[in-house]
Amino acid sequence: MYKPHDGKTIQFVDPPHPNWKPGDKLPHKLGSDNYIGLKPEELGSDLYPALISAVCPRPIGFVCCLNSKGQRNLSPYSYFNVMNHDPALCVVGANRSAQRGGGGMKDFEQYVRETGEFTVNLISDWFVEAANFTSGAFDAGVDEVDMTGLTPIPSVRVKPPRLQESAVQLECKVKHIYDTTNSKGLTTGAIIIAEILLLHIHEGVAGKSPHGKTIVDIDKYEPIARLGGNFYCRIKEVFELTRPNEEQMSERQQEYHKQTGEIAKHTVDPSQEGGAK
Repeated sequence: MYKPHDGKTIQFVDPPHPNWKPGDKLPHKLGSDNYIGLKPEELGSDLYPALISAVCPRPIGFVCCLNSKGQRNLSPYSYFNVMNHDPALCVVGANRSAQRGGGGMKDFEQYVRETGEFTVNLISDWFVEAANFTSGAFDAGVDEVDMTGLTPIPSVRVKPPRLQESAVQLECKVKHIYDTTNSKGLTTGAIIIAEILLLHIHEGVAGKSPHGKTIVDIDKYEPIARLGGNFYCRIKEVFELTRPNEEQMSERQQEYHKQTGEIAKHTVDPSQEGGAK
């Protein structure tokens, strides 16, 4: 097993089913096939607790941006992820808030519509409490960087600053903004797609892959992820699963085609049932 770090905080373990072979049935721990169906168009915002507790863990985009007047905003978004590497793209989902006037637009969405730039500061264990504090519904125009005591440092290719406390930072330029509307036709937020112009990795968490490429040492990085409710999580266990090689794929495909061929021989064409023999 390739271990990119020395395992001070993370334990390396076996995968759940180390002896599994392609085609083997895996145990169904829940014991039934009963599901609860939730219709988003009926639930509206009440779907939120179920959705964020189901799609997890999620990375957190700790976003810093400026408006056209130079006012600063800092806020965490777990509707966030990278979507491509060439070009390097990230996406942030910004919901509107009923607590806000003017259509409920939060400062982040308003500011990036004005200036088209932001930084994403990935959250590690050592400053998660400060990051969480910025999730409060503060008055428009409040500078969360100053309120939390976090440390802004200049960016290289965009105007919004980065955070010194963050070990991994993205400098981003907006490419597209898509408004989202619900089943009633109301605009409830925006999907913001941005190009990553520069990726910063602190030397203290940087490592090398077996092929010599720069990576992030997850044990030193100590990333925090979002769950449902008010819950967050750390990474404590890691297991490795390699992709199937050519030999494994070829062998399984041959077995598959043989099996499906045998099934096809014993399958009656419904259009021929009851026909002349």
